[in-house]
Amino acid sequence: MSAPSVLDAAPVAHTGGKALRVVVVNGSPSRQSKTMGLVDVVLDTLKGMLPIETSRIDVYHLGPGFTGAIERDDVTPEVEAALRLAEEADLLIAAAPVFRGSHPGMFKHFFDLVEQYALANKPVLLAATGGGDHHALVLEHAMRPLFAFFQALTIPVAIFANGGDFDGTTLLNPRVHGRIETGLADVVDLLRTRATGVPDAGS
Repeated sequence: MSAPSVLDAAPVAHTGGKALRVVVVNGSPSRQSKTMGLVDVVLDTLKGMLPIETSRIDVYHLGPGFTGAIERDDVTPEVEAALRLAEEADLLIAAAPVFRGSHPGMFKHFFDLVEQYALANKPVLLAATGGGDHHALVLEHAMRPLFAFFQALTIPVAIFANGGDFDGTTLLNPRVHGRIETGLADVVDLLRTRATGVPDAGS
């Protein structure tokens, strides 16, 4: 099984600019899940702001070349390609369900194999889902410190949705939709600059 699964390989039609390369690291065991339902809304919202190209890495489906690797040198070429995809993104979306008070071990294992300085100053959007709102603490107590180690530029507004916010895997809660819009609007000029290398004329 190939490492990255492409969600949207072509840039979305939008006025002006090079497409932002967005890579989703999916920490859910399922490709279709509430976690990915949340990410879909993030991507749809972002598409309305600037051109993007999206790719997705399902960590639970990377196979034994990933799960059996202790160090970067141990991974298979397919897993190496997935790691490089994440390291070379303009925007990384790190998304995971809460499992026993933290992100899943498989999600953490992926970042254990990422080069220490590969994410330095890289915009990272944190997203998580859980059974109740108290699980939202995983964003600040587990996920943000993980990316602080990498010296990543974590987006200030992290996104959480609980099980009651969904109909199946479709996010319905307008409050969460609003938080996504606010969080992305706060950094859209930065993201546009990352994609084009040119500061926004209005900034």
